[in-house]
Amino acid sequence: MDLGFLLHALIPSWNSVAVLVLFFAYLAGAGSILPGKLVPGVTLQDGSRIHYRCNGLLALLLFVGLLGVGSKMNFVSPTVISDRGLVLLSATFIFSFLVMLVIYAAGVRSRSKGSSLKPHITGNLIHDWWYGIQLNPQFMGIDLKFFFVRAGMMGWLLINLSILAKSVQDGSLSQSMILYQLFCVLYILDYFVHEEYMTSTWDIIAERLGFMLVFGDLVWIPFTFSIQGWWLLNNKVELTTAAAVANCFVFLIGYLVFRGANKQKHIFKKNPKALVWGKPPTVIGGKLLASGYWGIARHSNYLGDLLLALSFSLPCGISSPIPYFYPIYLFILLVWRERRDEARCAEKYKDIWAEYCRLVPWRIFPYLY
Repeated sequence: MDLGFLLHALIPSWNSVAVLVLFFAYLAGAGSILPGKLVPGVTLQDGSRIHYRCNGLLALLLFVGLLGVGSKMNFVSPTVISDRGLVLLSATFIFSFLVMLVIYAAGVRSRSKGSSLKPHITGNLIHDWWYGIQLNPQFMGIDLKFFFVRAGMMGWLLINLSILAKSVQDGSLSQSMILYQLFCVLYILDYFVHEEYMTSTWDIIAERLGFMLVFGDLVWIPFTFSIQGWWLLNNKVELTTAAAVANCFVFLIGYLVFRGANKQKHIFKKNPKALVWGKPPTVIGGKLLASGYWGIARHSNYLGDLLLALSFSLPCGISSPIPYFYPIYLFILLVWRERRDEARCAEKYKDIWAEYCRLVPWRIFPYLY
């Protein structure tokens, strides 16, 4: 691939813009209209709470169904994304940049005193742009932070399905591609089945909406998490039966730890007296759960996430480091995030956090880190 071709491929086309507009318009409409469980978010400092309509699974299934019907009727090609990968990438990046400009400008001008929209301006432009200045900016009643996460996860699945269609069309469908697609579909569907758990995550309750989250949700998640699929389109990998079985075990263990840890945390925040693994929970200072997965490591959900990321890459074999970009990047990100989380928790909980650290000394990897 020469430089001229690459630069040309990165120039957004009107078709790529149309694909993005239709995608976001559908998400906005479906998210507002389709029925779904109304989940109250955490109580903010001013006593207010945002309510989230968790209808992502229905919106996803309906959209995939509509695309399937459109493909059968030749209204849309199933490879519309995989044929325009780089063009859609650049269009999405530009879109995320423009969206952040609007969010930042609106935040600077905001005079709200509420926890959701009160601007937190440090005076450092780069810091404020990257981390954001408002906690929960909205557009036409839509919570943008929750909306962008949904868009990224759904976009990841749509890219993968288009890659799958391309491999079938090219006659290159392999066991490795099937395993990769299966793991990702299960992970993404599970996310939407448990979408309400997202409302109690650090991103939603504590991170302000800056370019870090906008770019991460709209560009990074769908386009880098699918690198393995793109790689398998052009590289044939033959897995032994033992390797395939081992890969399935890595995925299963990662899923049990990731989902189990997040579920325990979510339930604890709703009901601190709920049993954990059939026993009354150990609670530090009435605030911090130290039972179940959270009694093994202080960020046990990160361990599950890393195992899942590894399982997405293992179907690609070990001939190239490219498919392992995602787990390597995620490892660096989660260690960095864990450090930030630890600093914030130490400041927020003080002696309670110190006691929790003494009781649960391991950060992510039990007996290692």
